Amino acid sequence: MRIQPIAIVIAVTTLSVTANAQAKPDAPPAPKQVKPAVSAGANWTAWGGDGGAQKYSSLADINRANVQNLKVAWTWDANEQNIPASEGQKAARPGQFQATALAIGDTLIFSTPYNRVIAMEAMTGKPYWEFDPQPWKTIGQPSNGTGLVHRGVATWTNGRERRVFINSRWRLFALDAKDGKPITSFGTDGQIDLTANLSRSIRKEHYTNTSPPLVWGNLVILGNGVGDRLQYRGDPPGDIQAFDVRTGKRVWRFKTVPEAGEFGNDSWKDDSWKSVGHTNAWAPLSVDDARGIVYVPVGTPSNDYWGGERKGNGLFGEALVALDAKTGKRLWHFQIAHHGLWDYDPPTAPVLLTVTQDGRKRDIVAQATKQGFLFVFDRVTGKPVWPIEERAVPQSDVPGEESSPTQPFPTKPAPFSLQGFTADDVADFTPEIKAAALAAIAPFRLGPLYTPPSMQGTLVRPGVIGGAGWGGVAIDRETGWAYIKASHDPAVMAIAKREAASDTIDTPYAIDNARRSPSIRLPGAGAAAGAAAGGGMGGGGRGSSLPIAKPPYGTLTAIDLNSGDTKWTIPLGDNPDVRNNPALAGVKLPEKLGVVGSPGAMVTKGGLVFLTGGGHVLYAIDSKTGEYKWEHDLGQVAYSNPMTFRSKAGKQYIVIATGAGTTSRLVGFAIP
Repeated sequence: MRIQPIAIVIAVTTLSVTANAQAKPDAPPAPKQVKPAVSAGANWTAWGGDGGAQKYSSLADINRANVQNLKVAWTWDANEQNIPASEGQKAARPGQFQATALAIGDTLIFSTPYNRVIAMEAMTGKPYWEFDPQPWKTIGQPSNGTGLVHRGVATWTNGRERRVFINSRWRLFALDAKDGKPITSFGTDGQIDLTANLSRSIRKEHYTNTSPPLVWGNLVILGNGVGDRLQYRGDPPGDIQAFDVRTGKRVWRFKTVPEAGEFGNDSWKDDSWKSVGHTNAWAPLSVDDARGIVYVPVGTPSNDYWGGERKGNGLFGEALVALDAKTGKRLWHFQIAHHGLWDYDPPTAPVLLTVTQDGRKRDIVAQATKQGFLFVFDRVTGKPVWPIEERAVPQSDVPGEESSPTQPFPTKPAPFSLQGFTADDVADFTPEIKAAALAAIAPFRLGPLYTPPSMQGTLVRPGVIGGAGWGGVAIDRETGWAYIKASHDPAVMAIAKREAASDTIDTPYAIDNARRSPSIRLPGAGAAAGAAAGGGMGGGGRGSSLPIAKPPYGTLTAIDLNSGDTKWTIPLGDNPDVRNNPALAGVKLPEKLGVVGSPGAMVTKGGLVFLTGGGHVLYAIDSKTGEYKWEHDLGQVAYSNPMTFRSKAGKQYIVIATGAGTTSRLVGFAIP
């Protein structure tokens, strides 16, 4: 099949805050005293370091001048095993170790893939206590194909006592930070059922949580996860809920799919709001502590790739929503993608920071997306900091689909990820490899960003993990620079007609999971070109195939959010499977090929950006120049964001979770 370039006419409209189907924001609550949400310098008190998810530390004991002396101080193994199916018990397995630990004094607190909560001595990795909610019991693992995963916990204190919160699948537990025991006065024996009194009754095994809850004042606030493989009418909704930290009583609920008479309900055609599910915030939330504003990144409605049964823009799907933390009332919103068809959920917590523009301080919120955009708004009013344009995009040819004619494009900052895919993007290490790559992509529809999924199969870039992943954006609080890890692997989105409904899919059209991202098959590995079993950039084992696209496969970008200008971009990490492939013997390769993955970075006052980006090497990079300053091979992939703290004895540590399944390990670093 000859590849036909897709030409579209671009219509440009500059948005105000009321465009993009936005309502004029309600007045936000007036703060008594406005101050940035920051964690104590020695501690790491929330998943993102603070309520604003900045992933920044004011510690500088480890810095550009001495980071080369950083060594492993201790390790801790999770020792979690697969659970076989038995009578009354479905099989389960631990997934990736994605948690970022909290540091409270000299204690680390974190969750494991099996949702166990561990408290340990921060300087040695010696456990103090453990709480095991057994989320796999009887029902096995979630319907996500990844095993059980969890990214962390949240804590609350009134100065006299401290509570630890873990949202494990459909339950929220409150634990005593001293011993890990459930606090019996919270809910029923220390737990509450998150599925009680939602927009509809649901199947509990299809409701889950992977990101930690958010604590503001005396409330614990959270969204939920729903597996993308679930595509049936009436699947779980994405209601945002807030509970009293002491009693467990629900204080408010925000419906991400508005009901009749509520704002946004008319964005759902044919009463589809009654049955659509998902539209959930599985990523972490963030909060302006002083103003009491919660920022919610809402994901795609079901099903993710075919919207014939949910026509219309579908608020608040794929939107950033600002809520009054006290009441749950919507203050403002911005829909990042209309009628999403690409599984482009906003994948990470919005980040809050203060920048200087035209000589004045301005409080902003920035949302990184899988599309490779950074949307930046005034965090009080919701007004875009730089113009956002509605541009015409390619249209769907799938039966029953009504794709949106336009999508929002920020004019600043520039995209931090490669977008769209053409024949010019294929791997071209050698003429033979380029020819095989062109043959591999020939069956698919190609085009720019927002080319829709198709029956033919569309080669989409960014793919389903982004762009930005759940690790998100790290902020240097002193400079206003943002650091974003991006992946550049394409994915095939092919729609198939379903002949019969199943227990989990009842839509007439759905994504064809049997068709994966293509990779280049090499001599001796079968056909000249074909679909890799694993899909994505890493497709194929060593010596059997190569990624379809040319490197870099992953990058780290620094953006000055005072001006919106990109300061530098570097390939982040390497790909040993590509570098050591026999087909590339004698080929001069870049020093770094880049790595695909969802984890993000941490920035310190010591002038360093720490991250793996989804590879097996932990890097320290000069925050000013992008120069590699230090690296350590962890021996296995690290799927988490790092964190840092200073012990009471005065030593700074870096801690990162590594591995997956039975090899999950927490590693602590320090300068001896």
